[in-house]
Amino acid sequence: MSATRVALDEGSNVSNTKTSTRWDVTARVLAAIFGGYALAYAATAFLSVYLPLVRSDRVVFASLACFAVYTTAIIYAFAARSALRAWLVLVGVTALMALAAYLPTDFGVRP
Repeated sequence: MSATRVALDEGSNVSNTKTSTRWDVTARVLAAIFGGYALAYAATAFLSVYLPLVRSDRVVFASLACFAVYTTAIIYAFAARSALRAWLVLVGVTALMALAAYLPTDFGVRP
């Protein structure tokens, strides 16, 4: 009887492990898609403002560089130690770049 109980307990742990793994993978996929997109958007805005080039060249370079940023964000989302860490890093870097890109316009200062 105890062997059956142990087998049932191990079976329930496997089910919980599968569920937590599914949530972890889902969170990483969402971080890669949405967090990566937001980071690429913020990086494009940041580079369009601060690159020392003619305006048209800044926009073209920033738009092309966003593909590399998006790819890097996707890779990082799956390379991070946890899904929470991936979300926090992507959101933090996105917020910093967005603030740096959009805040100077509120003060009337444009680099």
